[in-house]
Amino acid sequence: MNFVDFTTVSSLQNATSSCQQNKDIYQLSFQDLLTRRFDNLRLELDMPSSACWCFMQPQGRPSYTHELMQDIGEMQNLITSSFARSPRREDMPFSWFVMASAVPGIYNLGGDLGHFAQRIRQGDLEALRHYGHVAVKAIHRNAIAFDVPVITMALVQGDALGGGFEHALSFDMIVAERSAKLGLPEILFNMFPGMGAYSFLSRRIDRKRAEEMILSGRIYSAEELFEIGVVDVLAEDGQGEQTIQDYISHHNRKFNAHMSTYRARRRVNPVTLEELIDVVDIWAEAALNLTEADLRKMDRLCAAQDRRLAAMLPQPSIIMAAE
Repeated sequence: MNFVDFTTVSSLQNATSSCQQNKDIYQLSFQDLLTRRFDNLRLELDMPSSACWCFMQPQGRPSYTHELMQDIGEMQNLITSSFARSPRREDMPFSWFVMASAVPGIYNLGGDLGHFAQRIRQGDLEALRHYGHVAVKAIHRNAIAFDVPVITMALVQGDALGGGFEHALSFDMIVAERSAKLGLPEILFNMFPGMGAYSFLSRRIDRKRAEEMILSGRIYSAEELFEIGVVDVLAEDGQGEQTIQDYISHHNRKFNAHMSTYRARRRVNPVTLEELIDVVDIWAEAALNLTEADLRKMDRLCAAQDRRLAAMLPQPSIIMAAE
């Protein structure tokens, strides 16, 4: 792919060279988007395809930490502002947005379980609500495509569990590699996924199947979810990025029709921020009902995530001293 790293100065020069002198406001806004560095995200521009790729690369556990959510929110705001100041449609920074992961085998493992367990033990309802509100505000911005004329995609390679699955559901389309695993395991510790799962699944499929997915805790293959319409495009393993490139190439000439169709979908069957926040509040109140036995299960899942992360990190070399 002809990616251009957003953090390079040459990217800015290439991307804005066609802009006219009287577009200073647009250039400044686009410059913010191109040159902003994030601790937990990497932005790349595929200029021939007019696609922006955002790769999650969290510093620690690949879940939705406060730090990752902060970077996502700032990135979303920069995208909205860069489009708002673009004078003409042909000057828009890009047409397609793809959210992917830079962590091998993991899209995202979901909410910050360690944070949840700590706050629940402290009985801190407001902290739980605050986390959830921040999360669903970012999810809602995904769901409305940042309120700009783009088509959004989630590329799932590996595991998208709990909040990771909810995050993927918030985009216009889900592209997933065949062996990817997606599911909502919250029932294992007597909870439900409260940050968009019910809202988005009940619109993609029907209420009965959405509730079955939530209450079973079952982990599904991408192939299974493709068959029932949750996953939109199925890619072969290792071919996710190329599949998206091919999809964009095939549909770019009809971009206006596709983008307008997704806008119509949002109008006919909207997921509102008010709805998402109300469900978060139900989730936060339910969390305080968990028993210590439930929280120990949450602790074990959190520890399993840490072990998986540790196994992925480079191991230090052991140098044996000569006798």
